[in-house]
Amino acid sequence: MFGRLLSSLLGPEPEPLPAPEARLALAALLVRLARADESYTDPERARIDRVLATRYGLSPFEAGKLRAEAEVLEAEAPDTVRFTRALKDAVPHEDRMSLMEALWSVALADDDRDPREDAMIRVTADLLGINDRDRAIARQTVEKKRK
Repeated sequence: MFGRLLSSLLGPEPEPLPAPEARLALAALLVRLARADESYTDPERARIDRVLATRYGLSPFEAGKLRAEAEVLEAEAPDTVRFTRALKDAVPHEDRMSLMEALWSVALADDDRDPREDAMIRVTADLLGINDRDRAIARQTVEKKRK
């Protein structure tokens, strides 16, 4: 699965991802976001695990294992543009706001709103077809849940 996902990302046009690969792609995107500020913290790892467990019905062990696989994939994956486009094809438009909320929850997990994470979310939102207003709504939703 890992090799197939990487080769689909390296091709000229990313192909639609089957469910297991889409799950790994989202996990890797969350890891990439958490690493964007060059400080990949335990709260960010824990938040990624919670997002994966909740979204996919995984046990804490399974979520941690998926995150560990995603950490390897993220380090080897091509640019975020191809990565996000491949994920866009796998996630219906109506579910993409939940992806934005997942991204914001990871970005805010360490209580530091870093400009590099903001920039990555902005680019990712655009590639997922999420407008600025909806991106802001997703952030506000996450911030309200954190209070």
